Amino acid sequence: MAVEVILPRVDMDMATGKISKWHHKDGDKVAKGAALFEIETDKAAMEIDAPADGILRNIVVNEGSSAPVGSAVAWIYAEGEAVSAPAAMATPVAQAASAPKAPSASVAAAPVSNGEAPRATPLARRLARQAGLTLAAIAGSGPRGRIVAADVRSASEGKPVPAAMPATAVPGDGVQKLYAPGSFDVVPVDGMRRTIAARLTESKQTVPHFYLSVTCTLDTLLATRERLNAAAPKGADGKPLWKLSINDFIIKAMGAALQKVPAANVTWAGDAILRHRASDVGVAVAVDGGLFTPVIRSVETKTLTAISAEMKDLAAKARARRLVPSEYQGGTTAISNLGMYGIEQFTAIINPPQATILAVGSAVERFIPVKGQPVLASQIACTLSCDHRAVDGAVGAELLQAFRSLIEEPLLMLA
Repeated sequence: MAVEVILPRVDMDMATGKISKWHHKDGDKVAKGAALFEIETDKAAMEIDAPADGILRNIVVNEGSSAPVGSAVAWIYAEGEAVSAPAAMATPVAQAASAPKAPSASVAAAPVSNGEAPRATPLARRLARQAGLTLAAIAGSGPRGRIVAADVRSASEGKPVPAAMPATAVPGDGVQKLYAPGSFDVVPVDGMRRTIAARLTESKQTVPHFYLSVTCTLDTLLATRERLNAAAPKGADGKPLWKLSINDFIIKAMGAALQKVPAANVTWAGDAILRHRASDVGVAVAVDGGLFTPVIRSVETKTLTAISAEMKDLAAKARARRLVPSEYQGGTTAISNLGMYGIEQFTAIINPPQATILAVGSAVERFIPVKGQPVLASQIACTLSCDHRAVDGAVGAELLQAFRSLIEEPLLMLA
């Protein structure tokens, strides 16, 4: 019997996926485990392997088209097996079809009338399952109609759900009419930008942010970094095996600070606060058209050189859009460093369910008083954004105090 090639779920919040590339065409012989096609999500492009040996037939989702998670996108037949039209074909979201396939059990929510699963946060999905509610019957009040936890709670209690807030005050075509024709170029919003817009809008609307700032003196750290880099062993090509950056020290300091202040090493779970044992630090990486935040796990257990190597690898994968979900999901905090752009100070938006994010500015030389005398020092401004539901002001202040002490005396990171 022919084997279905299923469009898999590669991201926990994924309802549909777009096939960006087929590595084989209809009629090609394929081997089990060989790369069959590439799936494009809002965060990455991933290769999907063939589930069986045989001949690829009946490709029903072409390159550039989308289909619901769990639907069949092609079939693999044994050599010599008669090819017949399957009873149910997948219905690509980007193409109209007369007989859409019923969703498989892997789809977490019931489909809505247009064939897509309802948009909902992971917490909302869990609460709906616990309450025995169908997401398709719940009106979403989040960005672009996304169902949030409050919507599920309101539905379970029989309360009216607040109306969804508009993404902009003026519809898209209305905005264009405000400007002279030919005075602008229209850049379509892709999946990654839509996801960034929706999640950050939701974060600012639903997460009570507050901000704390400190100024850290870098002179000791810079001297330590210079000595360590000078002592780096050489490889076969004569080049140093490592080159530590200031950001590597910042990642290590944040991970160690969370261990010193465990009340800040938390995530918000709606009906509970999760206090984590490991310091999993996400680091924002700018890419063309958006950003990714890959996560370095258990930072407190890793050396500076290990953190540096892992960060370089994750950043390269992010820029190539090759991160897998396990490399960007989760995380107990995040760091956004715009110092390389000359930005001296800024605030960052929290990425739920994380409860904190640290914004790091550029190093600035200024005179500071030391024993009554002006001394030239290199300093950076660091601003911590906190979710007040999970982290109180005093706890956030303790975290920043611990972070500053580690940055200003980096040997403490090794203690």
